[in-house]
Amino acid sequence: MSTSAEQIRAYSGPAILSYGFRPLFLFASIWSAGAMVLWIAMLTGHLTLPTAFDMISWHVHEFLYGYLPAVVAGFLLTAVPNWTGRLPLTGTPLLILVLVWLAGRTAILFSQQLGPAATAAIDLSFLALLGFVIGREVIAGQNWRNLKVLILIVLFFCGNALFHAEAIGGAAYAGYGARLGIAVAVFLIALIGGRIVPSFTRNWLARREPGRLPIPFARFDIVSMVAAAAALLLWVAAPQRPITAILCLAAGALHAWRLARWAGYRTAAEPLVLILHIGYAFVPLGFVAAGCALLSPAALPMSAALHVWTAGAIGTMTLAVMTRASLGHVGRPLHATPGIVFIYACVIAAAGLRIAAAIDPAPQILLHLAAAAWILAFAGFTILFGPLLVRPRHR
Repeated sequence: MSTSAEQIRAYSGPAILSYGFRPLFLFASIWSAGAMVLWIAMLTGHLTLPTAFDMISWHVHEFLYGYLPAVVAGFLLTAVPNWTGRLPLTGTPLLILVLVWLAGRTAILFSQQLGPAATAAIDLSFLALLGFVIGREVIAGQNWRNLKVLILIVLFFCGNALFHAEAIGGAAYAGYGARLGIAVAVFLIALIGGRIVPSFTRNWLARREPGRLPIPFARFDIVSMVAAAAALLLWVAAPQRPITAILCLAAGALHAWRLARWAGYRTAAEPLVLILHIGYAFVPLGFVAAGCALLSPAALPMSAALHVWTAGAIGTMTLAVMTRASLGHVGRPLHATPGIVFIYACVIAAAGLRIAAAIDPAPQILLHLAAAAWILAFAGFTILFGPLLVRPRHR
């Protein structure tokens, strides 16, 4: 009987369907850049899409429940086999999952013709299938410690369903569905980031001169995650209450200290590692910004805090994970080339400009610059990594 590794090597289908990260990272990056082009065209009045969603709700949905689930799926479908020791999803089953995701993007785009029920059913199918696949693997592999990942996928599904329900009655971008999706995304970054950032940092630093290493996972990390969960839960359910602001500020302080424990200042020589610390830094910064926005909305709009989490944490961390995972799994050196450094700079610039635009009373120029930087970042990923993702692993 052949081992799992032998069965993986024996796969003879198209390279792009040999691992989940290959098609899903590729299509996610294409959609991230493409959807931003469409958004700016809509914002400037040059395009009207046949979607039933209002302009802002479409923008929020397609990045929160369109782009992000594809990246999460690509990461999990690649990581879960390592966690469980089972075979990855490949070939036709993986193709079906990708086609369901593409069907969701098409359904949202043409939702005026489809109607709300059909649109929601098609769009929600991707997260439902992903939850089934991840749940099957966790249960079959008896990998119970990662059951929390499945719970987050279920919550993400619920948030998307809420978003669709709220879109029927009008603008959904400021509703429970959007807040739940952002909260799950932030918690997922804190959960997965708390595993990979210190681990990858330790691995890289261990090959360098002796010095400080990241502090291993300990009770402090548990306290930080509990604080984050409590703050995010209250922010979703009761965003205007003073206790929500206090908890957000406390969670921000705890996660800033958590990040400081990982010795990120020693990683400046390798942007592939440093970018993980920068991406995670937007998590505590977002908590602090949300707390300040709740206490003094005149001084700091909530939209600025939201873009710290969305453009900052989600944008930067997903690009960081996609680049590192792709390099590692296609057999390339784990080193940031000038092109990779460029797209990192673009996504960080996009986040900074978009946050500034939320504060500026005349934000049009900043919005366009932020969009241009975002497009460069993800179109750049597509150009740099597309050929690697469709070709067999480099040996």
